[in-house]
Amino acid sequence: MQPGMVKKMAAEWRGTWALVTGASSGIGVALARELAAGGTHLVLTARRKDRLDELAKELTTKHGVMTDAFTADLADSDAPEKIFDFTKEKGLEINLLINNAGFGQYGEFPSIQKQRLLDMVQVNCAAVVHLTRLYLPEMVARRHGDVLILASTASFQAVPYISTYAATKAFDLLFAEGLAEEMKSFGIRVCALCPGSTESEFHVVSGQEKFKRRAEAAEKVAHQGLKALAAGKSYVISGLGNYLGAHGQRLVPRRLVTRIAAGMFKFGKK
Repeated sequence: MQPGMVKKMAAEWRGTWALVTGASSGIGVALARELAAGGTHLVLTARRKDRLDELAKELTTKHGVMTDAFTADLADSDAPEKIFDFTKEKGLEINLLINNAGFGQYGEFPSIQKQRLLDMVQVNCAAVVHLTRLYLPEMVARRHGDVLILASTASFQAVPYISTYAATKAFDLLFAEGLAEEMKSFGIRVCALCPGSTESEFHVVSGQEKFKRRAEAAEKVAHQGLKALAAGKSYVISGLGNYLGAHGQRLVPRRLVTRIAAGMFKFGKK
């Protein structure tokens, strides 16, 4: 991807403030870098302060944008309010909200720690709803603003051995698509970004390192998401193969799709 193309597209949000959750790695970092290249000021939030501070310094030095870092763990139900209060105290008007933070866990459901599952629902679903509800009213009042929500190709079917993760991402996709239609009349764009396997720490954290084959670059995924949001799309699937796979399964009975997915993921356990 040519630098000029990146800057031209990301300039959609030049001079405005964007909030990126999960900004310490993977797609979150790629989104922050592309936006900064286009002149967007950034509030970066994640659990790891050292990484946030390092990224904030890099983006300010390289692109001359303003950056603020706020450490928060979205598994904490109070975290969205704390993030919102931080931006209000700073007097920052968030024009682009990117709900990127999320994680999964591979394994048979009874073998996964209960708190891990509940935290997954909190981070992947509840925090997304909470942050969106906090920032959307101001966007409605201004009649301008954008929301990007990270879903997944796992949003389109049940996936045994990552059942909870797939369910949370199905929630994110439907939530984004519904809001996109609701908010259209207010001049607000909402889009779900649905990546497949992506070069990031996700596979290590979730225990799915065996499924990193054909992983897309985080930079490509981030660009596809921002491009689709700017174009007013309600969702986008990154990668032609992922697109064909997600929509091709609609031609097959759901139970069969689930069985095929179970076979693929169960094989990966061995």
